[in-house]
Formats: sequence, C-alpha cells, structure tokens
Amino acid sequence: MLSERKQKILAAIVEQYIKTGEPVGSKVLMNELDFNVSSATIRNEMSELVSLGFLEQPHTSAGRVPTQLGYRYYVDNLMGKEEIDHKERQFLEDSINSSAFGGPEKVIEQASELLAEITNCAAVSTSIANEQATIRKVELLPISEHTAMIVLLTSTGVLKSRMCRSDFSIDGELVESFYSVVNKHFMSQAVANIDITMLQTLAANLGDKTLSLTPFLITLSDLAQDAAQADVMLEGQTNLLNHSKDYDTNVYELLNFLRRAEPLHQIVKSDNNSLMIFIGKENMYKELENSSMIISKYALDNGSGGAFGIIGPTRLNYSKVISSIEYISELVGKWLSKTLDD
Repeated sequence: MLSERKQKILAAIVEQYIKTGEPVGSKVLMNELDFNVSSATIRNEMSELVSLGFLEQPHTSAGRVPTQLGYRYYVDNLMGKEEIDHKERQFLEDSINSSAFGGPEKVIEQASELLAEITNCAAVSTSIANEQATIRKVELLPISEHTAMIVLLTSTGVLKSRMCRSDFSIDGELVESFYSVVNKHFMSQAVANIDITMLQTLAANLGDKTLSLTPFLITLSDLAQDAAQADVMLEGQTNLLNHSKDYDTNVYELLNFLRRAEPLHQIVKSDNNSLMIFIGKENMYKELENSSMIISKYALDNGSGGAFGIIGPTRLNYSKVISSIEYISELVGKWLSKTLDD
C-alpha cells in the first residue's frame, strides 16, 4: 500500500501525463500538488515509485511516465469519477432516440458511433445475444415469381432477413402453406432449437409440400441460428491513427487485428462483470498489449443483453471514458427494454 503522499504524486503524474503526453517532472508537480514539499523530496518519492514499478523514466528525460502497473493502481484506487454534464447527457439521449426508427440493431450501431466520437477511440459493440430468445414474427415477402425475402424477428428485437430462391412458383397457395407451417412449428420456439434435426423431422411430415417449402424453411433455420449469435460491430477504428505516438508498435498492425471479428467477440463475452478494464498486457491478445480496453455490459429486463467497449492507448482519460461508456450502456439497455416490452 502506497503512502498518502506517494498516492497523490502518482495520481498527479498520471493525470498530467494523460493531459499532455509529456513526461512529468518535479517542477511541474510542485504546481499540481495540494501540499507543500521540496522539489528534492518529490524527486525522491518519484524514484521510489520507479523502483516499485509504478513509474518509468523514458530515455534521458528528467520526467516520469506511468507504467501499466501505475495506470492500474490509479484506476483501482485513486481515480475520481468524472460525471457527464447535462448537455452531453441530453445529446446522447437525443441521438439514440433519433435512431429508434431503425430498430434495436440501429440503436446499438448509433450508440457505438457516438462512443467512438466522444472518446476518440475505436468502439466495439455486440448485438443482443440470447440463445433462449424466441421467434416473435416471420414474414415471407415475394420479390419475383421464384424469389422471396424471409424476415425473422425475435423476442429480443433482433431482426434478420435473407433472400431465398425456389424452383416452384411463389403463389398464394405456397405462401399460405408456409405460414401454416411457421405458425404451428416455429412461432414462440427458441431460436437455438431451430436446427437441421428439427427440419428433418418436420420435412418427413410435410408430404407433397416438402419440396416446395424446404428452401424457405432452410432459410428460416439459418436466420434463427444467426439470431442466436451476437454480431460484433466496430466503429471509429481510424481514430487510433490520432494516437500513433502512444503506440510502441505500428498502429496499422492493430488496425489489421481489429478487422478480425472473432477475437473481439471472445473479448467482449469473456466475463460477466458489468464493467471490465484491461490495461496493456492484461489484454488476452498480444496485438492489444499497448492498448487499453474498457467494456461495459448492457442488460435488458428479460435477462439478455450485449456489450459496448472502447479500444485506445493506455494513455487514456479513464475517468471520462468510463463515465461515457457506462452511461451509453445504461441508455441503450433502458431503451431496448422499454421497446421490446411494448
């Protein structure tokens, strides 16, 4: 446990370095600290913090910068909570409400774009994931004589659609038969239960309608499986180019890594905690060892949910970013719960 004086010096260095990006020296600290102490004493305390692993001295600079351990101690023990002011809260709320016409996925996408904009970082988000989500509505929309669009809506508000082609004419009789089968066998079923085994059993009981309905039922099954999985979206990744000097390695390597959806999906679903903060090498992937990642879960009243996250340099205004991501997660969770209940 650090002494109170060391804690104040460490906090001042972290906050000053976050603000300026320049190593912090004892003369600067004398103007930042709320107690009187000599420059020599500050230098001694800084040297001890270096020995303990909380600070490091880059090159020949007289100043110090936080290490990963220093950031972690600051976030866990010293950081104050920076509240979002009323004007920004209203802006975020209005922006999310304005995207409501596009449905839940549009709201999540808009929220992710906002998060990238206000944090100047890359923002990652996941759509609602709940394997127990049920089928709420299915539509078959004829496009031409042999082509139709199948649309699936789940109880968690996930909307999926896909084109389907048939060798049979899509007439009124076929459409009626499709809805009859859907209403009897698919409605209110959990999306995770719609699989090839169910289709095989169903096909054996369709009689002479098997050939004409099979393409549509296979498409519906594929949509159900897609709906059971959370989609990962990435916004604002080019913001990381603004922080290139904070990365020891080429920032383009990080951008290439972020193009792969699977690692991001593994990260955001890695823990059930409502807020997770990974700093530097705490991240599970080597490509993120010079980055910080902050993830906040959003939850719906029915128990399902997803996550928002940001990826940025370790020199990050943690207090501001955490407040922003938590508020956006709260807004989206409340909006989705209300909308899906209606």
